Amino acid sequence: MNELRQDIRLLAGCFILMSFGGLSLLAQSDSANMIEYTPEFKFREGIFLNHEQVRTNKPVPKSRIITPVDFDDRDFYLKVLENKKLLFYDHIGMKEEVKSDQVWGFSRNGTLYVGLDEKYHRITIVGSICHFVATITTYDTRYNDPYYYNPNDYYYRYGGYPQNTQSSEMRQYILDFYDGKIYEYEVAGLEVLFMRDPELHDEYTALKKKKKRQQKFVYLRKFNQRNPLYIPKY
Repeated sequence: MNELRQDIRLLAGCFILMSFGGLSLLAQSDSANMIEYTPEFKFREGIFLNHEQVRTNKPVPKSRIITPVDFDDRDFYLKVLENKKLLFYDHIGMKEEVKSDQVWGFSRNGTLYVGLDEKYHRITIVGSICHFVATITTYDTRYNDPYYYNPNDYYYRYGGYPQNTQSSEMRQYILDFYDGKIYEYEVAGLEVLFMRDPELHDEYTALKKKKKRQQKFVYLRKFNQRNPLYIPKY
């Protein structure tokens, strides 16, 4: 009986060692397929349905997209995504469709464009934390009409008829490359993302409010230098 128990323990030990060895080899294999991002890196051309495809650099290529738009058209992706649905063939040749407003974005000439507010914006800084500028449409409802007078009118008595005004403004955003979340380029968003680097986070949060606002870009760049982004090279 003792000999049987020893044999079982020996087999269990071998299994554990083999398992850890397999995991180690798998990790080495994964790391071997990754390269550190540099400004010279070019993302694969195509449409990214979701952020996971961005992380793995596996977009839907032009050749699988079903569209009458000329493939050589400079605005190919914008014109394709103007339609309510994106039609394409998957990796096994099955026809698929998704709503265009659910598409993450695309890569053109190796550069990423992310969808926000029904438009696509070029990501100018790529790293563990990305940065981009977007033109956002804003709406303002006003209830004052200086040319209208009727003291018996309900709307006049309570502020006038509602009027919607539309305008566009430039705003800055940051994107967490690892989970795809987008934040406004503000101190609060940076503090959340810096938590992945406790030392840098503590250094930044210790600054005074004014200094935090002034040093946003400095610390964003410092975070990316300390925490390089790795992309699959295949």
